[in-house]
Amino acid sequence: MAEDASRSYAELSKIVNLSAPAVHDRVKRLKRDGVIKGTVAVLDGCKLGRTLLTFLVVDTSSYSATRNLLRFADRAEVEELHTVAGDGCVLIKVRAVDTEGLERFLMEIQSLEGVRSVRSYITLSTFLERGPAPD
Repeated sequence: MAEDASRSYAELSKIVNLSAPAVHDRVKRLKRDGVIKGTVAVLDGCKLGRTLLTFLVVDTSSYSATRNLLRFADRAEVEELHTVAGDGCVLIKVRAVDTEGLERFLMEIQSLEGVRSVRSYITLSTFLERGPAPD
């Protein structure tokens, strides 16, 4: 399912050597237990016009300033937002339409009280992008 959630229970049953009803029960249990958080379509950002993939490392001066960055979680260009240990406090994965859009987003972040610095890492090529693999 992690590779292709559109597969039927019959197809999955052949892959994992279980009956289709057993696969259905297992999937229901995985959903109930929160292992499967949802079934979504994985969209191609470039084909949607968001060709500029950038990772931002934001350093803040306080815990409240770090938490204040969560306001960007609902923004369309923000794909991931993580608090991290290391040189920065927050890692943000941004997929912008163009450099002007990225610049506007950076200005919003930098204008927040408690943001000390923002480092940008613009992606040139993506060779692998996926979620966690099942055991």
